[in-house]
Amino acid sequence: MNATLIIHDKNGFPIRPLRAARGFTLTEILVAIALIVIIVAIAVVDHGKIIDGGQITAARLFANQEIEPILIQYRINTGNLPNTEQGLRALVIAPEGVTGWNGPYVKNGVLPLDPWGHEYHYAYPGVHNPKNYDCWSAGPDGISGTADDVGNW
Repeated sequence: MNATLIIHDKNGFPIRPLRAARGFTLTEILVAIALIVIIVAIAVVDHGKIIDGGQITAARLFANQEIEPILIQYRINTGNLPNTEQGLRALVIAPEGVTGWNGPYVKNGVLPLDPWGHEYHYAYPGVHNPKNYDCWSAGPDGISGTADDVGNW
C-alpha cells in the first residue's frame, strides 16, 4: 500500500508541498534578448525620422509664421520691409538711413538659428514671392538653393 504523508497546519488544514521553481531555459532567454534588440533597433530608426521631421517642421514654422509678425512690426515702424542686402540683421541692428527703427525686434537681440545651426536666409522682394519676402532655411545640408531648403513658399 502506498501511504502519503500529509502535513497539516495548526488549524488542521493540509499544507501542499511547494513545487520546485522552474527557471528559464537558455533558448527562452536568447529569444527574449533578440526581441528586445529588434524593438530597440526599430525605435532608434523611427526616432531618427521623428527628429528629422521635427527639425523640418520647426524650420517651416519659423519661415512661414514666426518671422512674419516680427517683419510686420518692422514695416509698421520703418514703412518698409528690410531689403535683401539689409536682410534679417535689420531686425537686430538699425540699417543705415532707415528712420523709425525701434528694435531690436527679436528676443534678446539675437537672430534664431535654424534647427541645424545655420542662419536663416531672407530676400525682399522674394524670388518665390515676388510681391513679398522669401525666408528660408538651407536645410540639413546647409547649402542654400538645394532640394532640402525649407521656406515660406
